[in-house]
Amino acid sequence: MAPGLQFNGVAGASDSSSRVLRIAGVSGGVFDRFRSIQDLAKDPSIHVLFGDWISEISMTFRGNERASRAPDAEQAAYEMSFISALKPAIKDITKNKQKVAVNAGSCDPEAMAKVVQQLVKEQGTNLKVSWVTGDDVTTQFTDMLKSGANFDSLPSDTPIDQWDVEPVCAQAYLGGVGVAEALRHGADIVICGRVADASPVIGAAMWYHDWGRQDFTQLAHALVAGHLLECSSYVTGGYYTGFKKELLFLNNCTNLGFPIGEIEANGEFVITKETAAGGIVNIQTVTAQLLYEIQGPLYYNSDVTARLDSIRLTEEAPNRVRVSGIVGLPPPPTTKIGVTARGGWQAEVHFFLTGLDIAEKTELVKRQTLESMGEYRKQFTTLTFSVTGSVAEKPKNQASATVDLRIFAQSKNPEIMSAGPHKGVAPDTPSFGKWCIENCLQGYPGGTPAMDLRQSIGKPFFEYWVALFPQDKINHEMHTYDGRVVSISPPINTRTYPRQQESYETLSPLSLDSWGPTVRAPLGHIVHGRSGDKSSDCNLGLFVRHADEWDWLRSLLSTRQLRDLLEEEDTGKKIDRFEIPSLYAVHFLLRDHLDRGANSSSSYDILGKNVCEYVRCKVVDIPKTFYERGTI
Repeated sequence: MAPGLQFNGVAGASDSSSRVLRIAGVSGGVFDRFRSIQDLAKDPSIHVLFGDWISEISMTFRGNERASRAPDAEQAAYEMSFISALKPAIKDITKNKQKVAVNAGSCDPEAMAKVVQQLVKEQGTNLKVSWVTGDDVTTQFTDMLKSGANFDSLPSDTPIDQWDVEPVCAQAYLGGVGVAEALRHGADIVICGRVADASPVIGAAMWYHDWGRQDFTQLAHALVAGHLLECSSYVTGGYYTGFKKELLFLNNCTNLGFPIGEIEANGEFVITKETAAGGIVNIQTVTAQLLYEIQGPLYYNSDVTARLDSIRLTEEAPNRVRVSGIVGLPPPPTTKIGVTARGGWQAEVHFFLTGLDIAEKTELVKRQTLESMGEYRKQFTTLTFSVTGSVAEKPKNQASATVDLRIFAQSKNPEIMSAGPHKGVAPDTPSFGKWCIENCLQGYPGGTPAMDLRQSIGKPFFEYWVALFPQDKINHEMHTYDGRVVSISPPINTRTYPRQQESYETLSPLSLDSWGPTVRAPLGHIVHGRSGDKSSDCNLGLFVRHADEWDWLRSLLSTRQLRDLLEEEDTGKKIDRFEIPSLYAVHFLLRDHLDRGANSSSSYDILGKNVCEYVRCKVVDIPKTFYERGTI
């Protein structure tokens, strides 16, 4: 922020070293709790409200909407839930002189900005709304593709010419400079499309502390602050593996506080939360969120690269964790793009199997269904028969002896998915749903299908391709409330990094006998963790609570040991591994593990969030001295 500017009633000073930016994370997705902006806008100590409304799933939906609409249509391709959440907070935002920076504009930031400006006007306030564009690189991508440019898949290294679908939209992940410029030009609300999740925090901190584009140490800290804040209550107890004793049993779990970052001029920051709400911020919750969705020791953004394995966490007070020690490096000359394509139609049918012979009953359903499909089976691009659950050894009720058999299909032919002109499942129409249920009367003992057949009617699904895109091909612009356009140049000081991040086994592993007697128990009894998706990659971070447990964890968790723990879930594909000793953490990246990613996966765990919980439930030998300290 320029010297002398008024901010929350306090004039900026030329020496801003003691000033702290308080920025609140108000959304981690379109389905986050509605109260966030309204409640946090009432807190005059908060300078900026920041929210992430876009996911890989929503990107494909909005991208398809924009590609499908007529040129003169007014249908908007942005996240409507932001409008609903913002509306009741506008007067408090005005009163407390707060700024708002969000990526809710999705594929239509200008249209959303105009709607927000009208909303502000209707409430009689003078908030100024600007927007950021340039993430739509569909034209550049298409032209470069035709000229033979290389857009190999980041997760799998597959050449894009092997992708047998037609792209309809390509969006680049932008940095935070556009947000910074909007705030420097007087905006109160900044609407972005596909900026990277953490980029609004980078932009807000650049503006507030008047950082330059070469201040890589500060920018790297802001990047990590944004990473910790962007999933809202994930860092205040959401998805936390210590939820039982630290939240549930203390009745502190029903209204987790939204997180607040306090970013200092040197980049260091504190993560805290709303004081009047539940939840918890401690080293474990911050570590868990830090490990979530990262790809290796280097965290790339269009503005900066953060080196994570030097990070330090310090618990200053209850619900206050200081983050420091992050190394800032130049950004790469490329950024990530997500490309949307229409994949076809998908549907599913469920059967309930009870008691004995589950494997044989499943095989009977499979053979009969495939026989009914005949030659049509060749028209399915995906067709799976999977059982979820298991029969208890000594079931005490029927539910504990029942499993779910899911038949899941995808096809480019809408007719066989009951998605054509004659929608629905009819006895005389060849279709996936008909073939699945017509064998009920010649089926397995106790044969019972799920009677809601709406899932058997095909719905559209999308394919999503992730690759790298040169930043100098992006037309990054900031549009002000009064009609000015500011062009954002690509970074000048960049560094080309190897496509493969550093990956290694632990150095000098110790014998697992070194800690004396052991007990057989689930790994998760003393090991925290978190996992998640980036496209079809799945990351998995595991960490312990005590320093003397670190050597045991790093010695135990080799890549070979992880494959053994995964058992049938091991795809045989590449697994990367690195360590963050200061956090007592081992991180794995399971490359291309998630069957094409959330948009088109045939798995229940489309987001990879349960990979961690699966691994944590596996039984290992745990040193007795560690176990007797108490379980998580």
